[in-house]
Amino acid sequence: MLPPRILRRLILAPLVLVLTVALVVTLPIWLLVITAASMRLPPPQRRGTRFLWFGVSWLVLESGMLLACLGLWVAAGFGGRLQRDSYRERHYALIRWFLGRVYAAAVRIFQLSVEVEEPPLTSAEQAARLSRPIIVLARHAGPGDSFLLVHHLLARYGRQPRIVMKAALQFDPSLDVIINRLPNAFVPRKITESGVLQEIRRLAASMDDDDALVIFPEGGNFTPRRRRLAIRRLEEKGLAAEAERARGMDHLLPPRPGGAIAAIEACPQADVIFVAHTGLDHLVTVGDVWRQLPVRARITAKWWRVPAADVPKEERIAWLYDQWELIDAWVDEHRVGVKP
Repeated sequence: MLPPRILRRLILAPLVLVLTVALVVTLPIWLLVITAASMRLPPPQRRGTRFLWFGVSWLVLESGMLLACLGLWVAAGFGGRLQRDSYRERHYALIRWFLGRVYAAAVRIFQLSVEVEEPPLTSAEQAARLSRPIIVLARHAGPGDSFLLVHHLLARYGRQPRIVMKAALQFDPSLDVIINRLPNAFVPRKITESGVLQEIRRLAASMDDDDALVIFPEGGNFTPRRRRLAIRRLEEKGLAAEAERARGMDHLLPPRPGGAIAAIEACPQADVIFVAHTGLDHLVTVGDVWRQLPVRARITAKWWRVPAADVPKEERIAWLYDQWELIDAWVDEHRVGVKP
């Protein structure tokens, strides 16, 4: 159960600061312990030191963001002016700084590389980059996909992302503080589908030309069991055509069209961006990451744009499945070494 906001501010946020100081002070001891323990393992499994360095980097950066948020809160008249555009810009800049440093740490520690295949930069594509809002529909797979996506939207494309997230993510203090100050939505676990769609419409309807609403239509990471259950649900609802198309996709869950359609209807002037990616999508649990993270982590991605004028007015569910089949085929072509 999620504690009230006041308790999260008074307990969880200071706890992160205390843990950061404690870990930094005792870091030499942890390095000796993990190095000694790793000597008993074969070289491919000696990942402890890398995870320790990344954990320290994450905590230091998270503590820095919490302190920066506190400073912005004080500067905004103890929160009274936080909703002004100038402070919204500062918070997006803070997120850009945080994700940029996390990305740099992942590159350095895990030798992460990310390759993004973009549409040809024609004059029309260049003009569309920041001339209208976008709705981003991405596959949901692997660790940190949303962080990488938001990082690229902020740093590479100059967008201001809006995301609908699970309320449990507010256990992360820095995420809790900064995301609640920006146009995003945390939805509780037991919220109805209509409640989620209402939040999506609210975020989509107020978008400006530099905003991006990010949606993961699958609703969760791909696993074979979730795929079977999703297909069974479609069959139980009498959606035989969608179930048959879902059976033809080996790497993705069938999309839940309600959120995407709600966003398109609430912001019809928005282009729709589809994002495919693969590389670490077989790492679903913490145990998977610990056992199977490669020495050199590599993520490959591709995105394409559907202009607002080309988004169909009817048969949108079939159109969404068309795009999802394209993503599945792309993943099948670019996925290396792992089969579902």
